[in-house]
Amino acid sequence: MTENGSDWVGVVHSIAHQQDKEAFTKLFAHFGPRVKAFLMKSGANAALAEECAQDVMVTVWRKAKQFDPSRASVATWIFTIARNRRIDMLRRDRRPEPEELSWGPEEEPDQLDVIALQQENDQLRAALSELPEKQRIMIERAYFGELTHSEIADETGLPLGTIKSRIRLALERLRHSLG
Repeated sequence: MTENGSDWVGVVHSIAHQQDKEAFTKLFAHFGPRVKAFLMKSGANAALAEECAQDVMVTVWRKAKQFDPSRASVATWIFTIARNRRIDMLRRDRRPEPEELSWGPEEEPDQLDVIALQQENDQLRAALSELPEKQRIMIERAYFGELTHSEIADETGLPLGTIKSRIRLALERLRHSLG
């Protein structure tokens, strides 16, 4: 799949019109970890981010027919759903009474938020691409592959200290690049 989204539109179309489970598996494998990372970056703990990411992807499956490629890219659409779920989680945490939660269609996202999210995504993608390959691979395995440092060490055969050093150096470079 390409990052520009052209192929993702076809994947969502297959999900919407054929309930294509294989297409959904591809979409989930690509966006699920990214949605979880986005939610964790916005303050959710790992368990809550995982639960919310699962909910987001179920929503994508159920509402695939509502996707309109003329209004947003697939990534923007999915991350808008994630953003709205995150807001719902915050509201739920503050007001646990279910009757106070809003029901019905979701509000249209603020275009400035969508643009800001796309810009952040582009900046992160560019910063990741500038990392040395060995560091980038460690970051991808740890944050997108959801592997622990020990699991990465077992998988790669590298010493745990090397894994931790590469991840630490990569995170320092990313912080510097993203300012």
